[in-house]
Amino acid sequence: MTSVTVWNEYRHEREDDDVAAVYPDGIHAAIADCLSSDFEVRTATLEEPEHGLAEEVLASTDVLTWWGHLAHDAVADEVVDRVQEHVLEGMGLIVLHSGHFSKIFKRLMGTTCNLQWREDDRTERLWIVDPGHPIVEGLDECIELPETEMYGEPFDVPEPDRLVFTSWFEGGEVFRSGCCYRRGNGRIFYFRPGHETIPIYENEDVQQVLTNAVRWASPTDGSPRTFGNRP
Repeated sequence: MTSVTVWNEYRHEREDDDVAAVYPDGIHAAIADCLSSDFEVRTATLEEPEHGLAEEVLASTDVLTWWGHLAHDAVADEVVDRVQEHVLEGMGLIVLHSGHFSKIFKRLMGTTCNLQWREDDRTERLWIVDPGHPIVEGLDECIELPETEMYGEPFDVPEPDRLVFTSWFEGGEVFRSGCCYRRGNGRIFYFRPGHETIPIYENEDVQQVLTNAVRWASPTDGSPRTFGNRP
């Protein structure tokens, strides 16, 4: 069975009553709960030794999901190095919402990963622009979220290998909300929804995307990568 590690810095939920009211057990618990019926799931958080991402954890992880917001800079560089190496070797990585500004996503993208944003709790429609992609299996033509945080272009990331979702916001902005990449042997999916004061991860369509994304990002068999001098 596919092994998933759900990572969350788990600070906002412990420091802000409004966030705790939405995710009393942490965002990681909500994500783990929606994935646990299909996959073998563990959670890891910032305050654990090595942020819960020791070598033995990553070595037994097929897909890592990442949610961060307040404490990107608190993630140790040696842990970022370790995660990057496992992605290059084939571990899948799903980066969620404000994880766009995490050290690991910026490292793998090689850009600032900056964007525009606004908290206004208005409607978002995530339009499927690649209807044949496995990440959108089982969905209608768009996902509508009646309350959300706006993320707007420009989004300073490399051109995605495949763009799965484009968002429209009630304020008129658009955003590349579902971006697929390959780095080394690893597959990476950036998925925009997930604001901490709105129960986005209780939405059934969002849960379907996360489940599909884990399946898509799981390692696949392939020929080994061989580097260096060849005798």
